[in-house]
Amino acid sequence: MTSNARAPDAVIDAHLGQRIRRRRRQLGLTQQQLANACGVRFQQIQKYESGANRIAASRLWKIARALHTPLPDFFEGLPEDPEAAISDGGGLPCAAPLDKLGHAYT
Repeated sequence: MTSNARAPDAVIDAHLGQRIRRRRRQLGLTQQQLANACGVRFQQIQKYESGANRIAASRLWKIARALHTPLPDFFEGLPEDPEAAISDGGGLPCAAPLDKLGHAYT
């Protein structure tokens, strides 16, 4: 599958990852602590937060519980039509290159 064919999905994946990272940091949790609470390795949390890996519904539910956050909060601010957001020139939310820790270069 080409990156263009997956672009709308990538917008959603990146948005969810950003919301997870933001909430985890608000709670002062490490990726390892979140991973332990969800039954995955911290590398998987890194991939979720960067939008590199898609999150299964069951895993998102576990993450939401671990972060004491209602599931709909992760979708807040997501464009109604991610494909239109890309065609309007908005691009992908995680278009900035990330360092090894998942931080955007500035």
